[in-house]
Amino acid sequence: MFTGTAIFDMLLPGDSQSLKAKRSYVRPIIAALRRFEVSAAEVGVLDRHGRAELAVAVVAADAAHVREVLDKCERLVAARPEIELLSVRRRLYGADD
Repeated sequence: MFTGTAIFDMLLPGDSQSLKAKRSYVRPIIAALRRFEVSAAEVGVLDRHGRAELAVAVVAADAAHVREVLDKCERLVAARPEIELLSVRRRLYGADD
């Protein structure tokens, strides 16, 4: 069994100066990520309106599948024209970790 995580640090557009505006950008991204059958949530910089940190987690029988799903998630987030993806931190955990 393997688990993988990815944390996406994103810069939101300048008009996201309220939590309501921030949610209007974050919620559709989370919904789109969940189509890959991953757990997804906003996990960091919750109090900053112009930034968001989203995390995804996936569990699979082999490491290649975990990497494939995380790659798809990263491509989806990077392709969103309304946000700027600043960084991605990924981890892969095996049964021995």
